Amino acid sequence: MTDPYTKVRERPIYLDHNATTPVDPRVVEAMLPYFSDAYGNPSSVEHLHGNEAGQAVRKAREQVAEALGAREAEIIFTGSCTEANNMAILGAARARPEHRHLITSAIEHPAVLEPFRQLEREGFELSVLDVDEFGRVSVEDVEAALRPDTGLVSIMGANNEVGTVQPIAAIGAICERNGTLFHTDLAQVMSHRRVDVRAENIHLASLSGHKAYGPKGVGALYVRSRGPRAKIVPISYGGGQERGFRSGTLNVPFIVALGEALSIARKECVKDSTRVESMARDFDDLIARGVSGVMFNGHPAERIPGSRSLSIDGIEPLALMHRLNGIASFSASSACSSDKVETSHVLLAMFGDVPRARRAFRVSPGRFTTSREMTDFAVALIQEVGSLRQYAA
Repeated sequence: MTDPYTKVRERPIYLDHNATTPVDPRVVEAMLPYFSDAYGNPSSVEHLHGNEAGQAVRKAREQVAEALGAREAEIIFTGSCTEANNMAILGAARARPEHRHLITSAIEHPAVLEPFRQLEREGFELSVLDVDEFGRVSVEDVEAALRPDTGLVSIMGANNEVGTVQPIAAIGAICERNGTLFHTDLAQVMSHRRVDVRAENIHLASLSGHKAYGPKGVGALYVRSRGPRAKIVPISYGGGQERGFRSGTLNVPFIVALGEALSIARKECVKDSTRVESMARDFDDLIARGVSGVMFNGHPAERIPGSRSLSIDGIEPLALMHRLNGIASFSASSACSSDKVETSHVLLAMFGDVPRARRAFRVSPGRFTTSREMTDFAVALIQEVGSLRQYAA
């Protein structure tokens, strides 16, 4: 085995796919013509260039709908998953102001938590559910929190920090029986498994391009049109594009890219997920044998394939990242600002303010990661943990 320190890498190994994914070359190929050749505005339906762009948008809408098991008319293109979350949460709550009660979980992304905080400022009541030590929301807790005036429940499909997958189909079924809308952020899900919004009782779903091997700057919102219909109101106003829900000239190249990315994911997610999870299990074995005091965070089985969150006794993740700079790119579960380091709200919700939460870091391989890269990273990680412990001794 080649020691990673004996070979100078042109670029570090990329192991942060939960943060963003590289754009698949097939996606780049699909989107490029819409920058320079087919550059029309899809709203300009009176001429060839506009119709050409409009046809590309229609095809992408079909691809996104197919990836979700949805209807084309149920897809609204957005500039990001964050925007889709805001549209779903603010739009659904304000559409039914008599339903003053809302439910979410403590481990949601800020793109979900912050819109709910805004609704609290507008007079809505919010219940924030705790999670277990694996970062999982209890179906029973959701059911117990429901009230006659509960208008919306929002639980993510899978957590971006520890990879835990939530029981969204069961939660959605409870919401449907109670006449409550169910929204889920699927940013971390679409590249890993097939989704069926009808079978999984999803009324609103937010999607991300850059978490599914598409570009940054594009997302989509699924809004169920019937059985039951999910009613939302716009949160921005303008020329009336996207049926008036998201005004603004459509970003045709990126919309084409999103459609292609999700089409590829639907066809290849099972193969990709099997391979990535196999590499991650080999990584687990190497780390467990080579590092004492290691703890794996998140659910041991119900998790995104390949996603790993680790805490190591006596090892600060930022120090570890500094030592491995140039070897691999991965993420600490702490947020740095100019004057302090804050422990992730996800880890705090799971464990409280304890060393395990403060020492967590995330490793997330993806579609283009090789098993050799995972092995090289494991070897380098084991060596650097040993060096840091020797230094501290």
